[in-house]
Amino acid sequence: MTDSTLIDLLRHGTPEGGRRYRGRQDDPLSEEGWQQMWHAASGETPWSQVISSPLSRCRAFSEQLADKLSLPLTIDVRFQELGYGVWEGKSADQLKADDPDILKRFFYDPHTHRPPDAEPVVDFMQRVGEAYSEAVANHAGQHILIVAHACVIRAIIAKVLNAPPEAVFRMHVETAHLSRIRESSERPPTLMFHGQARL
Repeated sequence: MTDSTLIDLLRHGTPEGGRRYRGRQDDPLSEEGWQQMWHAASGETPWSQVISSPLSRCRAFSEQLADKLSLPLTIDVRFQELGYGVWEGKSADQLKADDPDILKRFFYDPHTHRPPDAEPVVDFMQRVGEAYSEAVANHAGQHILIVAHACVIRAIIAKVLNAPPEAVFRMHVETAHLSRIRESSERPPTLMFHGQARL
């Protein structure tokens, strides 16, 4: 067994309904989203395990990919998206219609200005961090794929870089793009690449 563990992070493709703050809202992938995901997986497929969010925009593709490649699949509820509370299902334009600075305040200080009924960012970071650490420990020396959401991927990268919770909103994660992390006992976790369309 090699000392290194490789973790590929893949964001889901475009869901039905276009860009909006979905959070736990369970919209399926659009036709375009399916095409994006299969393109992302059309190059190398070095994985030994697939782990997915339970939300259908991640899970449906993960099930088909795991079946196609004859890989084990784990569904982990801790990898579901940040809960946006009353913002869920709304676009940025809808949110800013009554308050033009509402998103700016949230992005700069998500602790003080989180949406009503939204999941606290600190709690979100903790659950994602625990799920990630468990996945790495359970699959040491392997190359795994985690299919998840923008904020989940940002939270994992922030954990790897020892960045504060606010850093979650200072990274861009494009739909159906890949990032890779290398975990090794010889050095701190390393972000190998970020925002790649396919391997």
